[in-house]
Amino acid sequence: MTSTRADLVVLADTVHTLDPARPRAQAVALADGLVAAVGGREEARGWCGTGTRVVDLGAATLVPGLVDGHQHPVMGLDMTAGVDLSAVRTVDDLVDRLRAAALGLGRGEWLLGWGLDPNTFAGGPVTSEPLVRAVGPDVPVFLHLFDAHSALVSPCALRIAGVEGPRAFASGASVVLDGDGRPTGHLLEKEAVDLVSVHLPAEPPAQRRARLRALLEQMAAGGLTAANAMDFEGDSHELVRALEEDGELPLRLRFAPFVVPGAGRDALDLVVEQQRLRGRRWQVEGAKFMIDGTVDGGTAWLEEADTHGESTAPFWPDPQEYTRAVQHLATNGVPTVTHAIGDAGIRHVLRTLAGTPRLTAVPHRVEHLETMPSDLVPLFRRLDVTASMQPTHCTHYTKADHSDNWSQRLGPERAGRAFRTRDLREAGARLALGSDWPVAPHDPRAVMADARLRRTAGNPDEEPVLPAQALTAAMALEGFTTAAAAAAGLADRAGRVRVGHRADLTAFRLDPLRADPDEFAQAPVLLTVVDGRLVHRDEAVGA
Repeated sequence: MTSTRADLVVLADTVHTLDPARPRAQAVALADGLVAAVGGREEARGWCGTGTRVVDLGAATLVPGLVDGHQHPVMGLDMTAGVDLSAVRTVDDLVDRLRAAALGLGRGEWLLGWGLDPNTFAGGPVTSEPLVRAVGPDVPVFLHLFDAHSALVSPCALRIAGVEGPRAFASGASVVLDGDGRPTGHLLEKEAVDLVSVHLPAEPPAQRRARLRALLEQMAAGGLTAANAMDFEGDSHELVRALEEDGELPLRLRFAPFVVPGAGRDALDLVVEQQRLRGRRWQVEGAKFMIDGTVDGGTAWLEEADTHGESTAPFWPDPQEYTRAVQHLATNGVPTVTHAIGDAGIRHVLRTLAGTPRLTAVPHRVEHLETMPSDLVPLFRRLDVTASMQPTHCTHYTKADHSDNWSQRLGPERAGRAFRTRDLREAGARLALGSDWPVAPHDPRAVMADARLRRTAGNPDEEPVLPAQALTAAMALEGFTTAAAAAAGLADRAGRVRVGHRADLTAFRLDPLRADPDEFAQAPVLLTVVDGRLVHRDEAVGA
């Protein structure tokens, strides 16, 4: 270390640096937002000056700062308004929850909810009948389903929106109809959902800012130092600017604006222009596409129809228009991110990227990758495309016996080639891991544990889903650190505890490489450091 003294020195019995040149250490010095020195406890004394803060974590483990590969922090504010329905498992439960939530409503007020799992309907149609049973015909109800791609609304809400029959959309969205051509209340994909969501009451800006800051603080307390935010719509820009005017963001945010079907040259050029937007801990870098929807909603793009005869079409009615839009942005230096869940969708995206230039250090990436034939797996390494996946999608919403809605729709063959995290790693792919909050919880400890267990952490009686796809502890940690850095084009300055790298660190009471995953999912996060500054400190850690 040079004569410059450290701003902060962190000591821990175990430091997993993920740096092959020095994989283990016990002390890290931080100065001017960078790692200034890495070594043993005996060396740390020489790094300290009169203004150096020293934090000794004792028998703890320090790792590079964790990065969530995929989430929706701003869009999630809207999607988590109202009553949490994520624990609802039957239609009768849904009725009871809504009835209780409606007790405090005034006349004409909306009843909002989120996190509803279509498995609640036990394989039957998703309709507004339970909503009417719960609150009657004259209460407007809007419920986000868990997949963030669909909603269930009451007849009153449809009347307010003027939705009485089918609608035509530029994308693969739809208003679901019954046998008589009447809307059931089930809305698939954004354009259909927005028919009703635009009528919801606006949240006061100060309240939104407070909720976003509280959310980011919760994420930092879970060990996250950065996140890839797959949204930059609505008031995103105003929100993050306002938060930074009030103080530093608790973690770094990297936004990718959404590109919709039918986006013309002006819309694409706006995305190019947005790449210049940045603050101290946030920036716009990339563009988010969707080539398909979801298996649960019947809007994925499969090579053969699902068991309901659905999921046969892409989200972009003309897939070549998607290809042209991706390639236009790429030739203007914009890295692309594409949601692709079904086998046909993944295949088309990879074909597109095979002919797409990359003019920056940031690789193109594909998100979710839920069901994928074996011939596509090696293409991720061959094309240098990042595979970005969310292990808790598998563990929270599918079952080993294929009794869940997702597996039933796909059938055993396609459900049996699902969430192939280990196959991708074995094939040499760059695998970034994340949560997709609010679709699943944002806590990275649980995501890493589930990636190893292939079941939900803390539930040892659950049968693992395709256990051969389990990651090792090292692979899971790399998915939030070294792979996340490489996916952002930052392999030379982030993702490892190495001199000259970003001063982003996460400390756990337990060792993520040695602890039992069920226990690690509950292990206290002792310290989270962003840009060399403490953004979270467990109360058990002394000042």
